[in-house]
Amino acid sequence: MELGIDLGTARTVVSDVRRGIVFDEPTVMLLRRGASRREQILAVGQEAADLIGRAPSRYTAVRPLHDGVVTDLETARQYLRAVLQKAGRRAWGGGVRAVIGVPVGSTALEHRALLEAAEEAGVRPVTALDEAIAGAVGCGIDPLERRVHLVVDVGAGTAEAVAFCYGGVLAHRTSKLGGDEMTLAVSRYLREQHQLHVGEHEAEGLKIRSGTEDEGPLVVQGRDAGTGRPRLATIQAAEVADAVRPLVDEIVRTLAGCLDDLPPQAIADVLAEGVLAFGGASRAHGFPEELERALGLPVKLAEDPVTCVADGAARAVRNRPLLAAYGRG
Repeated sequence: MELGIDLGTARTVVSDVRRGIVFDEPTVMLLRRGASRREQILAVGQEAADLIGRAPSRYTAVRPLHDGVVTDLETARQYLRAVLQKAGRRAWGGGVRAVIGVPVGSTALEHRALLEAAEEAGVRPVTALDEAIAGAVGCGIDPLERRVHLVVDVGAGTAEAVAFCYGGVLAHRTSKLGGDEMTLAVSRYLREQHQLHVGEHEAEGLKIRSGTEDEGPLVVQGRDAGTGRPRLATIQAAEVADAVRPLVDEIVRTLAGCLDDLPPQAIADVLAEGVLAFGGASRAHGFPEELERALGLPVKLAEDPVTCVADGAARAVRNRPLLAAYGRG
């Protein structure tokens, strides 16, 4: 198997060179500690996410990454092995060769931990590639050409703006705010303004729907803060935009600083080309428009903002010049 892996804080996407997307599910697994104190994996991905808040207390839901980096090597190894099996490794057999995305702002130690987790899960050889570069490749951009490109990758844990040209990164800025903080802001808004308690899954779904559906009322279900009874509430998309706007503004301000580090000729390239945005949180209501206003440049949202990093990583598996220029590890 030859794979491109986007192991994100909130979502994992795996693309097979021959079959396309083979796994696109939440980055979470459900564990149960047995009599021998060894942890047993009960569910991975969407199955595990669906059980959060429903499973007995002896079960624990864990996310292997925080802010895009590995927090526990053993947990990441177990998770990756389970994902590969679910993606069809048993059916295809043989070894696994992969390119795995890492944040541009990650340290050598952080991306080495991710590579070690992948190797221990049975992925050999594995190469780390900046997620911004992989996402650009997945959208049809050639990072080796003599033209400066500026992309913005907004994930659950981090947001990054990266300018690159002719095999190298010219400038980048990283914000430690991302989609997770937006989801918390939506949940807090519903609790304070509508007296409705909702789970992370419901708040995340409302955030996404507000940015992808036509303007109009959105229905969300939760628990009434006063009575504790189940209740439905009708929310306007504009309310969700207001809830996340302070975070969006702060993220945009940080990322806009990437332009300050570019020479005039590079700015001319970016002005002609525009800015490409991708990542799950780039779909938040009003984000592309706010980014466009802050940069003073046209911003285009990728056609497949969630899967383009994995697709690009898969395309890079056999692209030796690209990996020689941008690969890590």
